[in-house]
Formats: sequence, structure tokens, C-alpha cells
Amino acid sequence: MANFKSVKINKGNHGWGGPLTVKPDAKKKYVISVTGGGIDPVAQKIADLTGAEVVDAFKNPVPKEETFAAVIDCGGTARSGVYPKMGIPTINTIAITPAGPLAKYIKDSIFVSGVTADDIEKGIDVSTTSDVLQDSIVNDSDVEDLEKVSDNTQKDSHQEPADKGNWLLRIIDAVGNVAGDFVNTFYQAGRDTIDTLIKNVLPFMAFVATLVGIINYSGIGKILANILSPLAGNIFGLVILSLICALPFLSPILGPAGVIAAVVGTLIGQQIATGVVPLQLALPALFAIDSQVGADFIPVGLTLGEAQPETISSGAPAILFSRLITAPVSVLIAYAVSFLL
Repeated sequence: MANFKSVKINKGNHGWGGPLTVKPDAKKKYVISVTGGGIDPVAQKIADLTGAEVVDAFKNPVPKEETFAAVIDCGGTARSGVYPKMGIPTINTIAITPAGPLAKYIKDSIFVSGVTADDIEKGIDVSTTSDVLQDSIVNDSDVEDLEKVSDNTQKDSHQEPADKGNWLLRIIDAVGNVAGDFVNTFYQAGRDTIDTLIKNVLPFMAFVATLVGIINYSGIGKILANILSPLAGNIFGLVILSLICALPFLSPILGPAGVIAAVVGTLIGQQIATGVVPLQLALPALFAIDSQVGADFIPVGLTLGEAQPETISSGAPAILFSRLITAPVSVLIAYAVSFLL
């Protein structure tokens, strides 16, 4: 039996969460690297210190039941919350705070960000994060049970008015319950909408605004425009641009947080506004620069869909290579449709 050891993972500069103490065991013996660029140094150091096996989840995915830690490089989208939701300690090499549609699962007891190899140290083999997680799961289930009991109690209390024979009171009571559920549902939806807007939409708008300012006043826009104009100025160039963005070895690296698409999109948008790029190329340009979107999320999405490791191993490269076909086709379709706009 392997002699596994624990490690302590601290948050990095401007990071969030943790510290996490993780330790593999006979069942959970893999640390996975979901970074799109091979084995990340952080994942490798965790494996070296714990005696576990490190796996590139893009090439050789393993079941979540056999994973004790996941190393990601997510800028705050779905990947940051997928593994915490599955109860897997998550180490993000990018310094972020909880964000994205699964932000409610990102807690400091299971997630740490901004981590570099220097932020990992040998742990004390007394308690592991899995123990903390188990306690957290039990506590969460207890809370859920209490909520269910509370809900049932409330429902039971509203089942019958004091006067069982008064049909008018029963109707009023039923209408009141329906109205209360309706208001509560939409109130919670409003809270979730505002929360998403504040944590995701507004920061991205600020990022794009800052990006436009830097491009306008630094001269970077003119330099990149001279490079991109030959490609963005005609449909054949856009097809080539879509193929470049869809290259299987590039698209997983270009995909995280959509930063590359935002940068190139801002540049092309400026070129369209100044008349350098024809307006009818706006739609095909959008498809050309977005051909890599989601490429970094393919293994995670398949894992979230409960796909088997063999399916993930075959599905991830299949989807990546299929982009080389669908990317130029989508650009050509968008170009044809643009004449109808």
C-alpha cells in the first residue's frame, strides 16, 4: 500500500480561499490537471509531495470518485464551481474570488485561488480536507433535512384552516399559499439576477471598457490592426482566422474566460467603426473569433454530464478536431446570412 502524505495549499498573491490540506488515499489517488496546457507545475508538485499520481484530464480523464484534488486555470466561469460542486478540493492557478453560475459552491473550505508551486508545502498528517468535506456534507444534509422538516411543518400548518367547514377560508388560504410561493420564487430570481450582474456582467463590462481605453491611447490598436486587417477585411481572411482559433492545440489555451475573443473582438469592432472592415463582415467576424470558445471546458462539461472516462478521452479530441470543420462553415453561413440583415 502506497504511503501517501498530505500537503497544505495556501492562497497566492491576491488569491482567495483556503488554506487547503489535501491527502490522497487508496481510493482517491489522482490529482487532475485541467489547464489545457499539459501537467501544470502546481499539480505536479502536489503529486510529488503526496506520492499521488498526476493526470492531464484533457488526455486521460479519471472518475471523480478517484480524484482527491483538481488543479484548474479558470478566470471565474463555470469550471471554478464544477469541481467544488462535486466535493473535489479545487486549486485555481488564477487569482479570483467566487464568481460564475456555480459561485455558491465555491467556499474557502474547498477552493483556493492564485496558487503557485511556491504556495504548496508539506502538511501535517492529522486531518485532511476530505474529512472537513465530509463534515461539511453532513452538516449541509442536516440543514437540508431541517429545511424539509420546516417546509413540511409550514405546509401542514396551512393544510386546513381552523374552521374546517368554512370553504371560503380554505380558498383564501390556498390563494395565499400560491401567491406567497409566486412572490418568493420571483424575489429569489431577482436576487440571483442582481448577484450575477454584479459579480459577472459588470466586471466584464469594466474590463472591456478598460481594454478599449488602453487600445485607443497606447497605439497597440494600430499595431494589431495592421496585423489583423488583412484577415478581418475579407471573408477568406476570416475563414483563416477561424481555423487558427480552432486549432486543437491552441483552442483550449485561448478559451479560458473568453479574453482572447474579447481582445480581438474589440479590435475588429474598432476597425468596423472606422470603415476599414466592411459592416457586412461583422457577423462572420463574430463567429471567426469565437471558434475556440468552450474548448477548455469540454472535459469538465463531459465530467459534469456523468460521462465515463473512456467517453471523455474520445469525446474531447473529437470535439476539438470537429471545430476545424464547424468553424469555417459557421463563418460562411454567417457571411451568407449577413446579406439579409
